[in-house]
Amino acid sequence: MSDAPSSKSSSIQRSLNILEIVANASQAITPTEINRHLKLPKPTIHRLCAQLQDEGFLQIRMDGRGLVAGPKLNSIALAVFSNNDFLRSQRHVILQRLSEKLGETCNISIPNGHESIYFDRVETHWPLRIQLQVNDRVPLHCTASGKLFLSELTSMQRSRLLAKLPLEAHTPNTLTSAKALKPELNKIKKSSIGIDNEEFFQGMIAIAVPIRDKQNRLYAALAMHAPTARITLEQALEHVPLMQQAAKELAELMDDLTESSFDTDLKR
Repeated sequence: MSDAPSSKSSSIQRSLNILEIVANASQAITPTEINRHLKLPKPTIHRLCAQLQDEGFLQIRMDGRGLVAGPKLNSIALAVFSNNDFLRSQRHVILQRLSEKLGETCNISIPNGHESIYFDRVETHWPLRIQLQVNDRVPLHCTASGKLFLSELTSMQRSRLLAKLPLEAHTPNTLTSAKALKPELNKIKKSSIGIDNEEFFQGMIAIAVPIRDKQNRLYAALAMHAPTARITLEQALEHVPLMQQAAKELAELMDDLTESSFDTDLKR
C-alpha cells in the first residue's frame, strides 16, 4: 500500500516529461525517440504515450508519422498564452499599433491540426470589413496564415497532409488540389509571405508573415486582411516591412516572457 502514492507520482512525472518533450520537439516524434531522453522500459513508454493519446493530450500526426500535441495540450497552451495579463496586454498593444499604421484589420493565428485559430485580433475602424472573431477556426489551404503554415512543411509532409484535408472551394479563386497548391506554397516558402488572393472570402485579400521562436520555428502568424474595394493585393504587400517588424516585436515579447519564467523557476 505504501508504494501506491510513489508509483502514481512517478507515472504523473513521466507523463509530464513526455508532454514536455513533445511540446519542445520541432517536428512529430515517435515514442522510441521520446524514450532516448527518458530511458524507460519499452512497454512503459508505449503505454504512457497511448494513455496520453486516449486522453487527448497527444495525437498521431495526420500523415501517421509520430506524435504531436493533441487538442487538450493545445488548449492548455492556448489558455496559458492567452491568460497571461502582461503578455496579453503587450501583445494587443503591438497589434493595435500595427492596425492603426496599416488602417486595416490585423490578427494573430496559430496552427491547430488541419485548421488555424484566430488568437488575437484588432478590427479596423472602417465600416466595410469582414467580421471574424477570436477563436474562430479557418482552413489552411485558402487563408494567408494557413498557407504560410503549410509552406513550412517538407514536401513529403505537405503531400500527406493535403491528401487528408478537405480542400473545399470557398470562392472561384480557391486552390482545391495539391497540384495547384504546390507552386503557390513553394513561392510562399521562399518569400515567407502568405497570400490569400480572394481565396477564402470573395472580395477580401490577406497577407501573413511568420512569428518565430529562437530556434526559428514558426509558431504563429501575423496577418492583415482588407476588402479589395479599399486595397489591392499589390498595395497590401507594401506593408510587409511594417508587419515583419511587428512580428519581430511579438517574438521578442514571447522570448522575454519565457526567459523570465525560466529565471523564476531557477530561483525557486
